[in-house]
Amino acid sequence: MSGVTLQKVVKRYGDAEVIHGVDLTVEDGEFCVFVGPSGCGKSTLLRMVAGLEETTGGAIRIGARDVTKADPSERGVAMVFQTYALYPHMTVAENMGFGLKMTGHPKAEIAAKVTEASRILKLDDYLARKPKALSGGQRQRVAIGRAIVRGPEVFLFDEPLSNLDAELRVEMRVEIARLHREIGATMIYVTHDQVEAMTLADKIVVLRKGRVEQVGKPLDLYHNPDNRFVAGFIGSPAMNFIAGTVEQGAVRAPGLSDVPVQTGVALPGSGAKLVVGLRPQHLALAAGATHRVEMTEALGGVSFIHLSAPGGEKLVVEAKEDPSVRLGDRVGVSYAADSALFFAADEAGRRIR
Repeated sequence: MSGVTLQKVVKRYGDAEVIHGVDLTVEDGEFCVFVGPSGCGKSTLLRMVAGLEETTGGAIRIGARDVTKADPSERGVAMVFQTYALYPHMTVAENMGFGLKMTGHPKAEIAAKVTEASRILKLDDYLARKPKALSGGQRQRVAIGRAIVRGPEVFLFDEPLSNLDAELRVEMRVEIARLHREIGATMIYVTHDQVEAMTLADKIVVLRKGRVEQVGKPLDLYHNPDNRFVAGFIGSPAMNFIAGTVEQGAVRAPGLSDVPVQTGVALPGSGAKLVVGLRPQHLALAAGATHRVEMTEALGGVSFIHLSAPGGEKLVVEAKEDPSVRLGDRVGVSYAADSALFFAADEAGRRIR
């Protein structure tokens, strides 16, 4: 197995630059997830690693090899796509071994590798079936098995669970995590679903508009985001953002109340605008009538209450039990002041530390 290194990687389509000088290192055996909204460049970056998109500038290395200009077949990668792309007239075993058959590998070697892949993916009972006789989750496992059989240095996954229903997505997340533990391969995984990113990744790369916003372990990004975009994207429901103003060394946020300053946070001067960030679990319903209940989501063990603040700002409050509030009720809000984060009010939204 090998790691992957991107050095100032650029992608242009004509005059339009869509990947802007990305530097990144994926360590050998690491599970790295590219995450971000639609159009952020995560699939384009993955396809550049695979060799399916030409690299306009910079360099891509897999292990010690510079593969920037190498053909996809020479890079030592295997890719699993959103669509299964299985041959309908072939059995599971034939689909999994087809790539090796086309490259002239002996039948005994192909059979041994298919058997090992089917054991890892628990497909032994399905090897003689055609794809039409499989569920969506089983088809995706066959597609992953086809990649395993090739014995690549790096596995690439491009939103492989998007076509599955909610229950199968959870099941396949567990399967992919188990697969990574068992074979210890370097894996790069693309998703727009931050829950998948949080549960699967050793390292998350948050992308926006073709640039890397932050790289780190899932909980590091959750607890210590560098900017407002990362803070809002990582975590479900998203972090609440409330406009505030610095007044005499404190923060005034009409959507809440006076927010005490965290120790060690260097605030800008009085009158400066900033944004206060609080996660739903750090807010609570309280006595008062300052906020209007817009909607409640009762999920059993937890409820999410959507509120409208006096200035029109939207807040989400997490409650562990049924809060017994209904649409149109008026409530107050309290908060854990030591959990508040502060961000610049401009578009970049850099964290104030």
